[in-house]
Amino acid sequence: CGRADARFAARPHYMSLTTPQTDWRASIERRLTRTREFVDDTDPEALAVVLASMGSLLAAFVGFLLASPWTAVPLGAFLIATGYGWARHQALVARAVTFAMTTVTLVTLGLIVAFIFAESIPAFQYETASVFGVSVPGLGMFAQARWDAVSEPVRYSLLPMIHGTVMVTAIATLVAAPLGVAAALFIAEIAPPRVRELVKPGIEILAGIPSIVYGFIGFTVINPWASGAFALNGGSTYLFVGMVVGLMALPTVVSVAEDALTSVPDVMKNGSLALGATDWQSMTSITLPAAFSGVSAAVLLGVGRAIGETMAATVMLAGIPRISEPLVNVFYGYETLTSLIARGYGSANGVHESALFAAGVVLFVTVLCLSIGSQYIEARMRRRLGGAE
Repeated sequence: CGRADARFAARPHYMSLTTPQTDWRASIERRLTRTREFVDDTDPEALAVVLASMGSLLAAFVGFLLASPWTAVPLGAFLIATGYGWARHQALVARAVTFAMTTVTLVTLGLIVAFIFAESIPAFQYETASVFGVSVPGLGMFAQARWDAVSEPVRYSLLPMIHGTVMVTAIATLVAAPLGVAAALFIAEIAPPRVRELVKPGIEILAGIPSIVYGFIGFTVINPWASGAFALNGGSTYLFVGMVVGLMALPTVVSVAEDALTSVPDVMKNGSLALGATDWQSMTSITLPAAFSGVSAAVLLGVGRAIGETMAATVMLAGIPRISEPLVNVFYGYETLTSLIARGYGSANGVHESALFAAGVVLFVTVLCLSIGSQYIEARMRRRLGGAE
């Protein structure tokens, strides 16, 4: 019997009793069966209301995409049908509406991404560069250091703006990361409950202040002071822009890092204290290492905020597409990717406009990678604290 089982287990994949095609068909049949059972067991009035609500929502979404003046009609029908269904068949309508909203969100995000990439194609085709005799579209944007949308030949290089973005982001990270982690550690481990109730909402309020307010304060206070004290390019420097953006990213770092530190089980900290460790030793040897993944995710989210910041950089920087000399010179500030888009979108057209979309593609890919990295790190922290690793 054992030899027979071994021979059966050693059969090739194509000799198995089930194939991917039969599994696929069986899955479809099971789904159809569940759908028929759902339709048979559901009140016909409830099905009619849900179909009317979802159909009008689909019509309103299509009308919005087509910029139709009649979009308000199906939108009103959706509100009426959903309101009636919510009063009569709340559970079913709630499921349908949440599913529809999720679908609309994903479709909208997909359309935005497709639009950005499609609009950037002319710029990538224009800025080609040869590598071993092979023309590579878009390579010219990263193989030269000249951005000139006026004089001939027109050139669209993103290197100066990428350099400015890296400089501002690095300085903002150096400001937000240590201050944010220290503040989160104070709120989670040191502050009394009364102080925690006052400090944490106060820090989170900073996230609600518009970025233009930070930029206006930097432009009217910090830039004139820097210009008078150091005679630096009218006060426009990557150093002070990075400091302002770091303060803007601080609430994000504090909030996420504090949640990570609070999620560390008390058993681990109490065990450390029971073994004779001090509070500071427990925080540095137990709490911080256990929450390191969450703290790292908080820093990455703060970095993403710094990379995507627009108005503060636009107001405080000089707006010149140039690379500072030397490269690490933080006492001059010219342009970032976000400020380039903010300054040029009103008057740009043709390939120039497409180049701005190309800058948006670079920003989108960078922030997407950071977001995915932070999500991975946070998920790893949950697995570790949950005992899965």
